[in-house]
Amino acid sequence: MAHDRPVEDPYGLAARAAAELCARAGVERYDLAIVLGSGWREGAAALGEPESVVVASTLPGFVAPSVAGHDGAILTVRHAGRTVALVSGRVHLYEGHDAHRVVHPVRTVVAAGARTVVLTNAAGSIDPAIGPGSVVVVADHLNLTGTSPLEGPVPPAPFAGRFVDLTDLYSRRARQRLGEVAALPEGVYLGLRGPHYETPAEIEMARRLGATLVGMSTVLEAIAARHLGAEVVGLSLVSNFAAGVSPAPLDHREVLEAGQRAATSLGELLARLVPVL
Repeated sequence: MAHDRPVEDPYGLAARAAAELCARAGVERYDLAIVLGSGWREGAAALGEPESVVVASTLPGFVAPSVAGHDGAILTVRHAGRTVALVSGRVHLYEGHDAHRVVHPVRTVVAAGARTVVLTNAAGSIDPAIGPGSVVVVADHLNLTGTSPLEGPVPPAPFAGRFVDLTDLYSRRARQRLGEVAALPEGVYLGLRGPHYETPAEIEMARRLGATLVGMSTVLEAIAARHLGAEVVGLSLVSNFAAGVSPAPLDHREVLEAGQRAATSLGELLARLVPVL
């Protein structure tokens, strides 16, 4: 059992963190937020020099990530007339955190005004036709983490209740807008707890369930953002083929290296995406 559930309600904690973030960043509110998964941090430099960098662990409710490639800061940039929060570094269930802690950064940026949340990640490809270096738009997900950010007490007023509709979780409107500036494949992301990589049998199961991608993040954040009324966009950088799809062994270093190789193209994609959302 996770040992670090916030001592106050998670929505109040996010509101306090949002107020402090805005005050320290010198902004009234954010227009949108981008959560930078493994490999995406370098590409985000294309959005411009940050006006402020707030160490996330100094904000209420945040903890420092323990995974290489996640540096734990919230950067403020202005691009195409939009004020953007770049959440650089996320925490995961496999680090020993509960679902509320995992989604706390997303709840914070939504409380700080962001009505659109772009969730990026590095993922393994289950489709042999979609190889490393590809970017896939998440059209839907399968949450096999065994948990939800809506578990626990009923969300307080004025927030929606537990039973949020996820029919349009990954916004169809936003995906159509993205399609106008970049021709990218779409896929279904399967979220698991990790931290171990999957077995070939588990990947075969995922394929039969309809998954295109597999990873250890994103699904809980998407649910939390949608519950708060934000529009959600998901983008996966394929860092490797999943177990059994190719004979190569899996290594977290290749996740980081894939991001470094793709930094320029990822940056160009983010720069085209921000103005249309």
